[in-house]
Amino acid sequence: MRKLLFVVLSLVAFGTYGQGKKDLALLNAVEKLKEAMVSGDRNALESIAAADLNYGHSSGKVEDKAAFVESIASGRSDFVSIELKNQTYKITGKTAIVRHQLFAKTNDGGKPGEVSLGIMLVWIKDGKEWKLLARQAYKLP
Repeated sequence: MRKLLFVVLSLVAFGTYGQGKKDLALLNAVEKLKEAMVSGDRNALESIAAADLNYGHSSGKVEDKAAFVESIASGRSDFVSIELKNQTYKITGKTAIVRHQLFAKTNDGGKPGEVSLGIMLVWIKDGKEWKLLARQAYKLP
Protein backbone atom coordinates (compact mmCIF):
# COMPACT_ATOMS: atom_id res chain seq x y z
CA MET A 1 0.00 0.00 0.00
CA ARG A 2 2.84 2.39 0.88
CA LYS A 3 4.55 1.77 -2.47
CA LEU A 4 1.31 2.32 -4.35
CA LEU A 5 0.74 5.61 -2.53
CA PHE A 6 4.31 6.69 -3.35
CA VAL A 7 3.86 5.87 -7.04
CA VAL A 8 0.53 7.69 -7.28
CA LEU A 9 1.89 10.74 -5.47
CA SER A 10 5.00 10.66 -7.66
CA LEU A 11 2.92 10.55 -10.81
CA VAL A 12 0.86 13.52 -9.68
CA ALA A 13 3.82 15.50 -8.32
CA PHE A 14 5.97 14.97 -11.38
CA GLY A 15 3.19 15.59 -13.88
CA THR A 16 3.39 12.10 -15.33
CA TYR A 17 -0.16 10.92 -14.73
CA GLY A 18 -1.29 8.92 -17.73
CA GLN A 19 2.07 8.86 -19.50
CA GLY A 20 2.55 5.12 -19.59
CA LYS A 21 4.05 1.94 -18.27
CA LYS A 22 7.62 2.87 -19.21
CA ASP A 23 7.44 5.98 -17.00
CA LEU A 24 5.97 4.03 -14.10
CA ALA A 25 8.59 1.29 -14.43
CA LEU A 26 11.38 3.88 -14.33
CA LEU A 27 9.96 5.60 -11.25
CA ASN A 28 9.60 2.21 -9.57
CA ALA A 29 13.26 1.44 -10.35
CA VAL A 30 14.35 4.71 -8.72
CA GLU A 31 12.30 3.80 -5.64
CA LYS A 32 13.80 0.28 -5.57
CA LEU A 33 17.30 1.78 -5.71
CA LYS A 34 16.49 4.10 -2.80
CA GLU A 35 15.04 1.24 -0.75
CA ALA A 36 18.02 -1.01 -1.50
CA MET A 37 20.45 1.71 -0.44
CA VAL A 38 18.65 2.18 2.88
CA SER A 39 18.19 -1.54 3.58
CA GLY A 40 21.68 -2.54 2.40
CA ASP A 41 20.15 -5.63 0.78
CA ARG A 42 22.96 -7.11 -1.33
CA ASN A 43 20.63 -8.98 -3.70
CA ALA A 44 18.47 -5.89 -4.31
CA LEU A 45 21.57 -3.75 -4.96
CA GLU A 46 23.00 -6.29 -7.38
CA SER A 47 19.72 -6.68 -9.25
CA ILE A 48 19.13 -2.93 -9.79
CA ALA A 49 22.68 -2.16 -10.98
CA ALA A 50 23.86 -2.78 -14.54
CA ALA A 51 26.95 -4.96 -14.97
CA ASP A 52 28.94 -1.93 -16.22
CA LEU A 53 27.81 0.43 -13.44
CA ASN A 54 29.83 3.64 -13.07
CA TYR A 55 28.89 5.12 -9.67
CA GLY A 56 30.31 8.60 -9.03
CA HIS A 57 30.41 10.17 -5.58
CA SER A 58 30.42 13.89 -4.80
CA SER A 59 34.02 13.48 -3.59
CA GLY A 60 35.13 12.43 -7.07
CA LYS A 61 35.51 8.76 -6.15
CA VAL A 62 34.09 6.39 -8.79
CA GLU A 63 33.04 2.80 -8.09
CA ASP A 64 32.16 -0.14 -10.31
CA LYS A 65 29.21 -2.42 -9.53
CA ALA A 66 31.13 -4.69 -7.16
CA ALA A 67 32.53 -1.77 -5.12
CA PHE A 68 29.15 0.01 -5.01
CA VAL A 69 27.34 -3.10 -3.77
CA GLU A 70 30.03 -4.02 -1.24
CA SER A 71 30.24 -0.49 0.18
CA ILE A 72 26.52 -0.37 0.98
CA ALA A 73 25.88 -4.06 1.76
CA SER A 74 28.81 -4.15 4.19
CA GLY A 75 27.54 -1.06 6.02
CA ARG A 76 30.69 0.93 5.27
CA SER A 77 28.38 3.43 3.54
CA ASP A 78 25.23 3.33 5.70
CA PHE A 79 22.12 5.24 4.67
CA VAL A 80 19.67 5.47 7.58
CA SER A 81 17.09 7.35 5.49
CA ILE A 82 16.89 8.93 2.05
CA GLU A 83 14.47 11.59 0.85
CA LEU A 84 14.33 12.53 -2.84
CA LYS A 85 13.02 15.91 -3.98
CA ASN A 86 12.55 17.84 -7.21
CA GLN A 87 12.84 14.76 -9.40
CA THR A 88 12.73 15.06 -13.18
CA TYR A 89 13.33 12.47 -15.86
CA LYS A 90 13.59 12.00 -19.60
CA ILE A 91 13.22 8.68 -21.40
CA THR A 92 14.72 8.32 -24.86
CA GLY A 93 14.31 4.85 -26.29
CA LYS A 94 15.99 2.39 -23.91
CA THR A 95 17.86 5.10 -21.98
CA ALA A 96 16.63 7.41 -19.25
CA ILE A 97 18.15 10.28 -17.30
CA VAL A 98 16.81 11.00 -13.82
CA ARG A 99 17.82 14.05 -11.78
CA HIS A 100 16.86 14.78 -8.20
CA GLN A 101 18.06 16.17 -4.92
CA LEU A 102 18.94 13.58 -2.29
CA PHE A 103 18.77 14.38 1.41
CA ALA A 104 19.97 11.57 3.64
CA LYS A 105 20.83 10.67 7.19
CA THR A 106 23.90 8.45 7.33
CA ASN A 107 25.76 6.39 9.89
CA ASP A 108 29.07 5.67 8.17
CA GLY A 109 31.46 3.88 10.50
CA GLY A 110 29.09 4.48 13.41
CA LYS A 111 29.33 8.25 12.89
CA PRO A 112 25.92 9.91 12.32
CA GLY A 113 25.80 12.47 9.54
CA GLU A 114 23.68 14.16 6.91
CA VAL A 115 24.23 14.70 3.20
CA SER A 116 22.55 17.02 0.70
CA LEU A 117 23.38 16.06 -2.86
CA GLY A 118 22.34 16.70 -6.41
CA ILE A 119 22.16 13.44 -8.33
CA MET A 120 22.08 12.48 -11.99
CA LEU A 121 21.24 8.85 -12.77
CA VAL A 122 21.51 7.15 -16.15
CA TRP A 123 19.28 4.11 -16.58
CA ILE A 124 19.18 1.55 -19.39
CA LYS A 125 16.39 -0.83 -20.28
CA ASP A 126 17.55 -4.43 -19.92
CA GLY A 127 14.73 -6.67 -21.11
CA LYS A 128 11.72 -5.50 -19.13
CA GLU A 129 13.71 -3.91 -16.30
CA TRP A 130 15.49 -0.60 -15.85
CA LYS A 131 19.09 -0.97 -14.63
CA LEU A 132 21.28 1.77 -13.19
CA LEU A 133 24.19 2.35 -15.58
CA ALA A 134 25.69 5.53 -14.13
CA ARG A 135 25.31 7.90 -11.23
CA GLN A 136 27.02 11.19 -10.49
CA ALA A 137 26.55 13.15 -7.29
CA TYR A 138 27.53 16.71 -6.45
CA LYS A 139 27.29 18.64 -3.21
CA LEU A 140 24.43 21.09 -2.86
CA PRO A 141 25.21 24.51 -1.39
